[in-house]
Amino acid sequence: MPKSKRDRPVTLSKTKKKGRGQKEWQVNSIRGAIDSYSSVYVFSFENMRNLKFKEFFLGSNKVMQIASGRSAADEIRPGIPFTWKHLFLTSLPREEVQKIFNAFEETDFARTGSKATEKVELKEGPLTEFTHEMEPFLRKQGMPVRLNKGVVELVSNFVVCDEGKPLSPEASRILRLLGIKMATFRLHLICRWNEDDFELLAKGLDEDSDVETS
Repeated sequence: MPKSKRDRPVTLSKTKKKGRGQKEWQVNSIRGAIDSYSSVYVFSFENMRNLKFKEFFLGSNKVMQIASGRSAADEIRPGIPFTWKHLFLTSLPREEVQKIFNAFEETDFARTGSKATEKVELKEGPLTEFTHEMEPFLRKQGMPVRLNKGVVELVSNFVVCDEGKPLSPEASRILRLLGIKMATFRLHLICRWNEDDFELLAKGLDEDSDVETS
């Protein structure tokens, strides 16, 4: 009996030697997971960080296409979405998956270029949260500071950022020092596939929506 498409190991012969083994492992792992779980979800994200997802597959479009099949002729299961690069494979009921995705939210420090979610202004006077060794660094970030008897002091009010405006590199660094997090990591379900049907779960989201927003 001939082997099914999903059982055939894939060799990335056109891939550069560096990283080829990792990509081949990823392709074959995805194929094995597709065979093990009943549903495949495509998702996008906002403000991705270096988080580890045990049940997620993230990779380049090319790797994902090779794993699931570049076309209907070589897809490992009929109708599986093969043009996306962020997949969640599971046998959980759809309602439970949606509940997990809707509830998942994690805050982090915003990166340069992100829009500030609030105005942050520091008032004139001592900045007790900073040690005296940090005074030169703070001045390099544009803050009007000086040392007064070993205490970092702001000589005038200073606006770190304005709500709705992009963060400068300096503002991003200062917010991190202040412990102020303005980025929220969220996941968005786009569609669901199983052997019985294909369901679109979100309208207005396309393949570009999974690009990091900060």
